[in-house]
Amino acid sequence: LLKNQTKHSYGARSFVEYANSVEPTKSIAHLHLGIEGSGLDLKSLEPHQVIVNDWNKPIDDPQNLIVISIPTILDPSLAPPGHHVIHAYLAGNEPFDIYDKPGMTKSEYEDLKEQRVEVLWKALELSIPDIKQRVVKGLNMTGSPLTHARYLRRYKGAYGPNLPAGEKPYPGPKTEIEGFFRCGDSCFPGVGVPAVAASGINAANSIADISQHLQLLEQMRREGVYDDSLTKPKQAPATGG
Repeated sequence: LLKNQTKHSYGARSFVEYANSVEPTKSIAHLHLGIEGSGLDLKSLEPHQVIVNDWNKPIDDPQNLIVISIPTILDPSLAPPGHHVIHAYLAGNEPFDIYDKPGMTKSEYEDLKEQRVEVLWKALELSIPDIKQRVVKGLNMTGSPLTHARYLRRYKGAYGPNLPAGEKPYPGPKTEIEGFFRCGDSCFPGVGVPAVAASGINAANSIADISQHLQLLEQMRREGVYDDSLTKPKQAPATGG
């Protein structure tokens, strides 16, 4: 569609030029763990925390910013009794090119992954010193930028588009091409599942006005495919006079 339009439409050419000008961020390296939780002081653990190794360096400096999530602190049902799940990752600061080398063998790749996630183990040991001894056999999974590129179909395993604040704002849903809208993490409000969902809402609101949305919701209620009973505000109980 765009290839055919770029020959005749300034708007299409402008859109393609902008898209080609956006560089990707760095990628992510992950640790996904299942651990044995007996004796852990859960009151001293945070369900979500961010660690910056050196505040004198940019947060996207390789291996500088680490995010750790332990969701079972909030919802124990996510793991068997007495166990926890952990996700630790380098957030958008892991280089892709060091993994994507011609001729790298599988064993070299596996060794590189283990070397690069060692910083994640050290971050986890700040809160759980014996974390390595607690890992359940078979529940130690390491992901690299190549993992991101393969399974999430991300160019160079990127975390998202590199749109620095104050330099390149995230664009909205409308484009220079009539009838062509965009949504996703390359436009406002940005990267992450909640933000991407919001961008889809923005695109829908740009295509159809609020009256059309309300008409569709009413039709869905009548057809029994939408139940808003959980989202309606509860009425206050009547008080006796």
